[in-house]
Amino acid sequence: MKSNVDLVIIGGGPAGMSAAVSAYESGIRDILILERDSSLGGILQQCIHNGFGLHKFNEELTGPEYAWKYEEKVRKLEIPFKLNTMVLEINKDKQVTAINSEDGIFTIQAKAIILAMGCRERPKGALNISGSRPAGIFTAGTAQKFVNMKGYMPGKNVVILGSGDIGLIMARRMTLEGAKVKAVCELMPYSGGLERNIEQCLRDFDIPLKLSCTVAEIHGKDRLEGVTIASVDANRRIIPETKEYIECDTLLLSVGLLPENELTKSSGIEIDSITSGAFVNQDRETMIDGIFACGNVLHVHDLVDNVSEEAEIAGRASAEYIMHGNEKNIDISVKTDGRVRYSVPQKITRRDDTTLFFRVSNIYENVKIYVSHNGNEIFSKKKIKVAPGEMESILLKKACLEGINSGELILGLEVL
Repeated sequence: MKSNVDLVIIGGGPAGMSAAVSAYESGIRDILILERDSSLGGILQQCIHNGFGLHKFNEELTGPEYAWKYEEKVRKLEIPFKLNTMVLEINKDKQVTAINSEDGIFTIQAKAIILAMGCRERPKGALNISGSRPAGIFTAGTAQKFVNMKGYMPGKNVVILGSGDIGLIMARRMTLEGAKVKAVCELMPYSGGLERNIEQCLRDFDIPLKLSCTVAEIHGKDRLEGVTIASVDANRRIIPETKEYIECDTLLLSVGLLPENELTKSSGIEIDSITSGAFVNQDRETMIDGIFACGNVLHVHDLVDNVSEEAEIAGRASAEYIMHGNEKNIDISVKTDGRVRYSVPQKITRRDDTTLFFRVSNIYENVKIYVSHNGNEIFSKKKIKVAPGEMESILLKKACLEGINSGELILGLEVL
């Protein structure tokens, strides 16, 4: 077991593999991927539906097919990886402590680290739903793994809470496997998923989407027998007179994804309270020199194609850092106006073309996206519609930052 490696990548999903390939192509050969699962590919291994790769590969792939395209590159380039390996700790000196059955506990000194641990689902314990704790309540991702990888059906009569993309996709998947999906309830007045998934997974199968609606109570002792749903007001409080009982044996939770950031936090890296991911600059470098983050561990993406592209940025930048160090000649913070909920990156430390990725806080139509500095608009772009379920991006050209060395940029939205 080597104790010194130029680049350690934590996570062997689409972000980790894409970052590894990018770093290799940028000149770094001493790379090690650490993956806690028994295979590379991450969550894509259980996503057997198609729709992946349209932007990256100009073809429609299933999740495993998309993952294999990167795994094939990793294997062809002979980039080393360790499976069934859990990383226990990283520190500011870029030391990685990990454990597996073959090597036991071991420590690697890296010149750079890329965090690519992905995300996890918000569990039932994070929700304030009254009632008992019967069998039959699953996160949508757990149900997806049962159906697609294990060959088990979680139940026959299903209610789904939350309209994130995994929940929408599982509404269709459960229907195709013979279950009856009685409703998809969404607390917000808009869906959290992509419009194409609402169309293809719900409307095509006549599955009702109930907006401003939640599960108020769970019924059943040993096995789930039903749920009480109810509409909510503008303050997300249950409206008692709207309560409705639905008989079901399965409740799937699709109530949000959280970056898998325990390692990030324990290493002392600064975390953004909105994204729950690290603060990063345009190179996806965290506030600790030489430690980078990309993919869903940084902020939750809607398209895996965007995950790969962001990981390529981190891969190239980590290679540059190892070989030459990263140039930082300006210090500009990127703030948002509230209508824009968050932006990644949160800092710009080099005057260069920079793409800002962001999500909005509500559905807005006929808008102007703008960037301003000290009240002066340096960028603007009009768009017909923006929604929280779809990530947006703008390209801020190098020329826009001419003469700006410090201070704050405001990324905002104006309804026209």
